[in-house]
Amino acid sequence: MAEVIHGIDEIRVVPKEELLLAVMTLKNENRRLAQACAAYVNGLVEVSYTFADDEAYQLVHLRVVINPDDSIPSITPFFPIAVFYENEMSELYGLRIDMMEGIDYHGRLYRIEKEAPFRPEVKK
Repeated sequence: MAEVIHGIDEIRVVPKEELLLAVMTLKNENRRLAQACAAYVNGLVEVSYTFADDEAYQLVHLRVVINPDDSIPSITPFFPIAVFYENEMSELYGLRIDMMEGIDYHGRLYRIEKEAPFRPEVKK
């Protein structure tokens, strides 16, 4: 059994060009994908992925900050379960995700009337 370590929670901000390498590294460390989410902050999109080491109770968060009209690569080649998080971020936040493997719901994961309801309105 691994030594239990409390209070270690690390946030790593990575450029989108380095996201897949960082994800692959965490996969090779036997971490599991615990969650992924998106948020709009100061006109940019923050995409966060959390990876857990369940034996040591450690979390590593990868955060990628992009412009709202940019795309981000899919992490499904490394973590197939990410397809559900990625569909959700795409549908609710309008995030464009490249190379999504598995099921792409094409905006039909949720039954919502408004397209990308969490995407801020662009002021004209």
